Amino acid sequence: MQILRAAAALLVVMHHAQSEAAALAQRTGQAFAPSVLLPWAGGVDVFFVISGFIIVHAAAPHAAGPHGRRRFLAHRIARVVPLYWLVTALYLAVGLAAPAALSGAGGPLDAGSVVAAFLFWPAARADGAVQPVYGLGWTLNCEMAFYALFAVGLGWGRRPRVAWLVAALAGIVLAGAWLRPASVPLAFWSNPVMLEFALGALIALTRDEGLRLREPARAALALLGLGLLWRAAQGSADLDGFWRPLALGIPAACLVAAAALGHARAEGGRRSSIVSALAALGDASYALYLVHPFALRALREVLVRANLAALLDPWAALALMLAASVAAALLVHAFVERPMTRLARARLDPAPDPSPKTV
Repeated sequence: MQILRAAAALLVVMHHAQSEAAALAQRTGQAFAPSVLLPWAGGVDVFFVISGFIIVHAAAPHAAGPHGRRRFLAHRIARVVPLYWLVTALYLAVGLAAPAALSGAGGPLDAGSVVAAFLFWPAARADGAVQPVYGLGWTLNCEMAFYALFAVGLGWGRRPRVAWLVAALAGIVLAGAWLRPASVPLAFWSNPVMLEFALGALIALTRDEGLRLREPARAALALLGLGLLWRAAQGSADLDGFWRPLALGIPAACLVAAAALGHARAEGGRRSSIVSALAALGDASYALYLVHPFALRALREVLVRANLAALLDPWAALALMLAASVAAALLVHAFVERPMTRLARARLDPAPDPSPKTV
């Protein structure tokens, strides 16, 4: 699953790196055609399905007991909030110090949108987009709503808990499609993309009920998922509304099921160095998701100011930007994210955790 996390983050990085490479190509008069091999932004959909799986399968057992809801929410806050607040503050600082570096994204800032961003509250920006100050945070607004719904069912049995979660997500989305609420938060939370968390939750229930697939079946599922993603990338239609979970969520669910429904690895089995490296990047996938725009934009500006952009093919520049993003993410994960998460957990939930693994 960690390797799939790494792949999902790299899809998103590739999506944004191509935009930066296109900007470089435009400045230098070079030709650049973005790849349509995969729907690169669909890495977010893979993340949502993974999150639905992880929370139901791995997080719920550690939130048992009389204070289960409080502990669950404390751990989620400790995991998500510190690094997001830090990068949002950094984004605001860059925007104040060098507005041109942000290309005017989002329009002028106001106090309300800044507060809403730090509180994970969906709000419209000055340009009309329903996104937080740091645009990538829209996915975390979805995550926080999902955590809140899941917390309601904690303490129930496995099947009732998942049934509640799926019914609540489906009910909110269907109500939004029918009522079309004018309220920005209600319209945001009823976006059909929220159904992708339910797909992950159902995969977790399937695994926890004991279903395992043999290697050929898992390989077929993975190939099916990749094939459907490729097909989605070739289409010209906008993947909005219910089309998104159909065109991107279902392939993402195929990939997550292929990763999740295997038999346990033999104890002591050795990993290849490539697998270990990808797993390490999976551990740093949250940092990669949040910090890669800074690395991409910084390296783009270095190439331009050092007059190197014209000497490099746009795809070579893109490869450098990908490498810089990965390196930055690994450093931030090791020296910023992990210490901040440990400190936040110690403050919010001083009780010992029965499992040291971060989910």
